[in-house]
Order: sequence, then structure tokens, then C-alpha cells
Amino acid sequence: MVSELHRERLAYRRSRSRRSTAIALVSTVVFAALVWVAVTGSPGWPRVRQSFFDPATAWRALPAVLDGLWLNLRVLVVCEVLILVLAVGVAALRTLRGPVWFPVRALATGYVDLFRGLPLIILLYLVGFGLPGLRLTGVPNDPVVLGGIALVLTYTAYVAEVFRAGIESVHPSQVAAARSLGLGYRKTMRLVVLPQAVRRVLPALLNDFVALQKDCGLISVLGAVDAVRAAQIQQAQSFNFTPYVVAALLFVLLAIPSGRLADALSRRVADRQGAR
Repeated sequence: MVSELHRERLAYRRSRSRRSTAIALVSTVVFAALVWVAVTGSPGWPRVRQSFFDPATAWRALPAVLDGLWLNLRVLVVCEVLILVLAVGVAALRTLRGPVWFPVRALATGYVDLFRGLPLIILLYLVGFGLPGLRLTGVPNDPVVLGGIALVLTYTAYVAEVFRAGIESVHPSQVAAARSLGLGYRKTMRLVVLPQAVRRVLPALLNDFVALQKDCGLISVLGAVDAVRAAQIQQAQSFNFTPYVVAALLFVLLAIPSGRLADALSRRVADRQGAR
């Protein structure tokens, strides 16, 4: 049975929650209205609206930009799978113990330091234009494939460090307990360490995933007709910058669900650890 005092507390909390929601809604509407009046009332707003927010130009450019965004999504999915697999391997190599594994650890550390420090745009030029220039047998010439290779090389270094942090956050007693049960190194990593590590670093992984969504648009510098390149083509035809705004909004809409999911997982981890 629920006591009368508990009912009163629940009713009070609901009323406070409704009041807070109403205040937030009203303040948001008022603030948005003030911003809209200030922006639309400025002297240069008609020219800005014509150059960046023209509805007719946006509607004409939307099909081409959406078609290019589909290419970005395909690149994103393939790269994300490869990055996750390779990053786990690099993180496992960096966490090997014993002096005999020093060359392997040094090689993995050098890879991480190199590709974390190398700007992605430079790597895209090196891979996208440098590799085909060698004219070696078996080297791809497709800008989408070359751009994907550059993205995988860069983001594997970042995600490997996230995985390594998660692996090292697992208490050594977990590994000792697994080894005492007769599990070898591989089974200990697969059944005990990695599940805990992935659960702890999942919000950080989603943040890297959001960043990868945006950087997939950089393959356009190699000539791939993705959303960014399609917007550039439409802008050259219309002499209007609205297609770039359309592409930008599509990337933002693509990133919002992942960002909110990352925030929710961060709050869940904080609640689980008693930090809130």
C-alpha cells in the first residue's frame, strides 16, 4: 500500500515537473521570437536569405544532395565496421604484457601516434592522389575506396585508444579470476575483459562515430560525388549557396540521433557508477 505522504510527494514532484516544463517552453518560444525578430530585421537579411536560404534552390538541389548522402552512409557503415575490428586488434596489441612483446607494442604505439597526429585532409591527399600515382598493380583508383582507406587509417588510431582505455580500466582482479578458472589469454579478453571495456567506453565510441559521420564528407576532395560534392555542383549551377546549407542540415540531422544516444548512455553509465 502507498501511504498518503508518498502520494503527496509524488503529486508535488509531478506538479514541479510540469511547471518546469512550461517555463522552459515559454522561455524557449520567447527567446526564439526575439532572435527571429533581430535577425530578420537586420539590414543584410534579405541578401543572406536569398544567398543561403532560398527555398526554390533548396528544393531543386535536394534530390542530388540526398543521392550523394546515400554514398556517405554506405562509406560510413563499411568504415565503421572495419574501424571497430582493426581498433580492437591494435588496442589488444598495445596491452600485451612482457618484454618479448615490446616490438609489437612499439609498432602499435607508433601507428597510433602517427595517424592521430597526421591531419586527415593531408592523409586523404596522400592516399587519394599519391597511391594511384605510383601505378602499382592492385592499387585501387576509385576515390570512394581510397577515401575510405584514409578514414579507416585515421579513425582506427583514435578508436584503438578508446578501447585501450576501456581495457586498462578493467580491474586486474577480473583477469586474475578468469585465469584462475583456467581461461587462456584469448578467452579472458573475449569473455571477461572486452565486454566490460566496451560497456564502459560506449559513449566515447559513439562520439567518435558522430565525428566519422561528418568526416565522411571529406571524400569529396578526391572527386567522389557525395553530398558535399553534389552540393558544390548545384552551387556552381545556381550561383547560390543554399545547396551547401541543405547538405549541412542533412549531416546535422544524421548526427543528432547518435549524439542523443551518446548522452543517454553517458547518463546511464554515470547512474550505474553512482556519480549522479
